[in-house]
Amino acid sequence: MPNSPVSTDAPWEYTLYIPHDSRAVTVSHRTLRLILALRDLLPLSETAELVATELVGNAVRHTKGPAALRLRWAGRVLRIGVWDADPTPPAPPLYPTAEAENGRGLDLVRNSTDSWGWYLLSGKGDSGKFVWCELLAA
Repeated sequence: MPNSPVSTDAPWEYTLYIPHDSRAVTVSHRTLRLILALRDLLPLSETAELVATELVGNAVRHTKGPAALRLRWAGRVLRIGVWDADPTPPAPPLYPTAEAENGRGLDLVRNSTDSWGWYLLSGKGDSGKFVWCELLAA
């Protein structure tokens, strides 16, 4: 049976569990690119890869435990989220500058996506936080 095109309207979700390892950023980036290519969503790929790399990089750089990258497509919206075990809230700078060594990443996420946010997880084995952003398909 030949491969049939994948509908870009049907909802789907993927989760990639990430160990605390600097190579996780590259693996996450490549996995995201592959998923978007297979789902015929390449127009979102450049921005999605940029913000996912930033969110996964923050989880690996600023926490000590495992993390997960979650992609969800529904209603022509791609939600990219990263869970990590640290409950410390993300803190985008109030006034980021081009010269700043750190802190520009969440500002980049905020300015490159249609919406973003975060929430704490607690209960039934879940803890930490989930930082997410959304990209609307044209």
